[in-house]
Amino acid sequence: QVQLVESGGGLVQAGGSLRLACVASGRTNSIYIIMWYRQAPGKEREFVAGIKWSGGSTPYADSVKGRFTISRDNDKNTVYLQMNSLKPEDTAVYYCRANSAYWGQGTQVTVSS
Repeated sequence: QVQLVESGGGLVQAGGSLRLACVASGRTNSIYIIMWYRQAPGKEREFVAGIKWSGGSTPYADSVKGRFTISRDNDKNTVYLQMNSLKPEDTAVYYCRANSAYWGQGTQVTVSS
């Protein structure tokens, strides 16, 4: 089992920045990828960014390319999502996901106009 805990969400004005963190625990040696997803009210959950635990490419959704950066700190079992130039349409609950089976509880991000 893998447990994931997100943090770092909050309320920010448009144009501002936030950094989300996803801390993994449990069987972390079974993790090969961690991804960030988000779900806005009334919308389906969507992929935001991903990063392999061992390194390599970091895919992003088109809507966040150039504004969001995903990174990892393997020593801390933590994946970060640096979000810059935030827009009101980035408002959502942000979730991290490990492999295909494990999800965190989510952290709310609200961007005011």
